[in-house]
Amino acid sequence: MKTIKKGILLAALLFFAAGFSQAVDIESVESYQLVDRLLSLPGPGLPEILDNLVIFTASSSFRRVGIAFADEGFSKVHWFRQLLVRRDPMEDPENEKNLSPHVDSGILFFIHEIPEGAAQIEYRLIINGLWTTDPLNPNSRWDGVSGLSWSVLPVPRREVVPNPLKGPPGGLSFSFRGPPGETVSVAGSFNGWDPFMYELKEGPPGNYSLHLPLPPGRYQYVFFHRGQRCLDPYNSNRVYSREGDAANEIVIR
Repeated sequence: MKTIKKGILLAALLFFAAGFSQAVDIESVESYQLVDRLLSLPGPGLPEILDNLVIFTASSSFRRVGIAFADEGFSKVHWFRQLLVRRDPMEDPENEKNLSPHVDSGILFFIHEIPEGAAQIEYRLIINGLWTTDPLNPNSRWDGVSGLSWSVLPVPRREVVPNPLKGPPGGLSFSFRGPPGETVSVAGSFNGWDPFMYELKEGPPGNYSLHLPLPPGRYQYVFFHRGQRCLDPYNSNRVYSREGDAANEIVIR
């Protein structure tokens, strides 16, 4: 498992304007939603799932709080951060220049990315130097082999969104979903738009895929299904020909 990683939340900005005490990575739309959610938390509570992230919280009355995950063998401790909020300047206007612009929100937090395909997250906390289950999460399990108890967070099933760049390096991995037992092909600027050259293979019923090795560059493509051009619904980057035909575009770097 990973914490906020490069490519999901990436910019390493000191977010003093939003009231964080440490560097917070922020770039994507999702990250702004994350910041808004953090700043709206009324206090520590149950772990909260936000898109593909989990927000773990604890009371800032604890001296130090860390978290370790079962899939890492509980061998690595990730430490919570303190959530600071902007102080109201009208609270004490006479001493405004001498007071810190931020105050403790009462919350320590840790952001964790949910691995693809995970059905649950198993973890333990270390609070003020003592290992424990999460006091804010009533779901836990006891392991008879190790003699340890840990907290369990069920993860709702999420749709895995196909991404042509998420496959073997040096090419594109096309995915198409439709009725089972049919013929689906892909054509594009890489094959002169020939709709018969590259046919996708059906794996699980209704799931078609094909990997094409291609050099770095900018490519346009469409799927062909039942004789019709079909755009990739998971790729919002589109271009249009002079005739008004739309195609998806993607870049291999």
